[in-house]
Amino acid sequence: MSEERPSESDDGRSVSTSTTDSDENPSDEADTTPDDEADTTLEFVQQREFSPCDPERETDRRSDAVNTSDGVDASTDSRPSDHAVDVDLSDPKYYLNRERSELAFQRRVLAEAIDEDNPLLERVKFLAIFTTNLDDFFRKRVGGLKQQIAAGVTDETPDGRTPREQWSAVLEDARALFERQSRCYREAVRPALAEAGISIVDYDDLSSNERDEIRSSFESSVLPTLTPLTFDPAHPFPFISNQSLSLAVLTRERPNAELTFSRVKIPRNQVRLVQVGTETRYVLLEDIVRANLDALFPDVEIVDTALFRVTRNAEVRRNEAVAEDLIEMIEEVIEERRFATAVRLEIEPDAPELVREILTRELDLEDDEVFERQGPLDYRDFATLTDLDRDDLTLSEWTPHPHPRLASPETDRNVFDVIRDRDVLVHHPYHSFEGTVQRFLETAANDPDVLAIKAAIYRTASDSQVIESLLEAARNGKQVAVMVELKARFDEKNNLEWAKKLEEEGIHVAYGTIGYKTHTKTSLVVRREADGVKLYSHVGTGNYHSETAKRYEDLGLFTADRDIGQDLVKLFNYFTGHSMPREYRELLIAPGNMRDRFVELIRAEAQRARDGEPARIVAKMNRLEDPEMVRELYRASIAGVDIDLIVRDICRLRPGLEGVSETIGVHSIVGRFLEHSRIWYFYAGDDERYYIGSADWMSRNLDNRVEAVAPIDDPGLQETLETILHTLLRDTDNRWIMDADGNYEPATKAAGEDGCDVHETFMRAARTDDS
Repeated sequence: MSEERPSESDDGRSVSTSTTDSDENPSDEADTTPDDEADTTLEFVQQREFSPCDPERETDRRSDAVNTSDGVDASTDSRPSDHAVDVDLSDPKYYLNRERSELAFQRRVLAEAIDEDNPLLERVKFLAIFTTNLDDFFRKRVGGLKQQIAAGVTDETPDGRTPREQWSAVLEDARALFERQSRCYREAVRPALAEAGISIVDYDDLSSNERDEIRSSFESSVLPTLTPLTFDPAHPFPFISNQSLSLAVLTRERPNAELTFSRVKIPRNQVRLVQVGTETRYVLLEDIVRANLDALFPDVEIVDTALFRVTRNAEVRRNEAVAEDLIEMIEEVIEERRFATAVRLEIEPDAPELVREILTRELDLEDDEVFERQGPLDYRDFATLTDLDRDDLTLSEWTPHPHPRLASPETDRNVFDVIRDRDVLVHHPYHSFEGTVQRFLETAANDPDVLAIKAAIYRTASDSQVIESLLEAARNGKQVAVMVELKARFDEKNNLEWAKKLEEEGIHVAYGTIGYKTHTKTSLVVRREADGVKLYSHVGTGNYHSETAKRYEDLGLFTADRDIGQDLVKLFNYFTGHSMPREYRELLIAPGNMRDRFVELIRAEAQRARDGEPARIVAKMNRLEDPEMVRELYRASIAGVDIDLIVRDICRLRPGLEGVSETIGVHSIVGRFLEHSRIWYFYAGDDERYYIGSADWMSRNLDNRVEAVAPIDDPGLQETLETILHTLLRDTDNRWIMDADGNYEPATKAAGEDGCDVHETFMRAARTDDS
């Protein structure tokens, strides 16, 4: 990649960079001798003189820590009060807004589409990703705010905003982002596509012969699927489905007659980018429909048209505590989302005022919820362009590689032999999901010595081989119990179908838990061996989903540790029973011991710093939202703990505040793979502690979801995690650094420094391990 990027104000990332955006390194160890050091050490990446986990390292982004520890009780037996330090850590000025922080992340996603250093079709892909992400944001977050406003809620968030204040702020932020996306497509991506021989053309720019051919195809294939819905005294306002692209049509039967409004839905089951002839020239389906409306509205005058798109609230809820049947409740939620409150209207800027007035009135929208968009209103289908055979415009294809220890050619050693020798840490998408997690469950399903399999499924593929393995296990006479979370948003229908199929095979299925969403990614195999029954566990950071495992960066631990296995036995008994244990031997479980344990670990570092000892915390997660955890980190920084936070998107904490967070750095990685793993490191006075698991530091994860985090005690695997964190913090191609106001700037290379791309680094390591 070239080094120069346009400034942020010019729709790009500023400065010369070269970043590393990956997360863990694959193992280069084929030998299973217990004395071997690690699954992977990546010695060519790791630089011991600058370890991310070195508590004494110097950083140029921080001033000396301010030690204001007098009177601060950081013991693990009592929670220090906010007034024990000379700053009031409950003051809203110390917290960023959750919703605006998420939109700041989406700005970083959009920067990938703007960045001219990215391959062109990769930029197109990020335009589509940005649309999908903002759709979800409006459905979930804006929809939730709108519900609170309607209910009269005026409670303030930790940053001091009411629901209405947040709603107004995020609509303003989102409007600027949409304008930025439209400008990126119109001024940069579309011209670049044309220059590369991929043209998105206007219908009027087609030749007469091309229009004739398209008209003929339209009349035979598209026209029969269209249904005009008219709104007049004889017809009620038509239902407009969520995220559907529609054409508003104003017609009249004779001159000077009143205008009639009709809605035509652009069908989702038709190709959106219609190829013109045999060339890579395309015209949008909505333009074709608009140009041929006379076939749909014969014998009337078509006065005007306007494309529009409606987004509806996804926050349709039921009181599950009183629901007689959870399955029936979830089915009702899925159905009611179709008719939920509208939260956004996207419309062409030159739309007739009558169309705007009808849509806003009938959809009960305020003017602030109307977004004028130049260019396409929906970029999701543009991702199909990435299927073109244009290697010159795409990133090189990545195929996950086998894990060295699980790809042994020895036929007499199965996956359980390898895990029993020593714990295994897998890193997706660098390590193959099929050769690790899927193989673990497939082997268990067909192993005559396996007595039982238990698994917690939050999301899985529609053609999941994981589920097929569980079905096969039941057919082979194993005891199988599966926790299927029916409340996994937008995956409810898929999970319902799998749950019913599992039950048909006689598998014990738990449908979630009252009051909690089960988010843990765990499985347990019970196996009879010569020296007794053994427990084999998998604790991961990502879902049992073969497709997302190719695009999401995640970690998973396989272990035969008896204590971890017994902890999972307790957890699965809770899923199928009713008693939630609070104490565990090794695992950190929410809503059990996880919050308290993390607080203890942070406070222990703070105490070491106050005692004049080295103290260091590195935490990688998707989101940092919980105000209590933010306060604990502030207290640790005040004590002098050196802290790096690698937070992919939402972060309430403000780094670099004088006297409060001067020793804290906040980083965000956005690149080829979605950084999804969670890793925690605590120096612990040379007794280094590492953890991985499913939970972010969000209130919902720590208090209202069932989550599992596992310690990583093997020295070799700890070294692997250290390498991951080190590489992430060295990244110069994909890393952004937050300032105290919540603004992000891309990481920069020092003069003469080699760049580092975390994803490229770990892909290179996986190839090396496989050679």
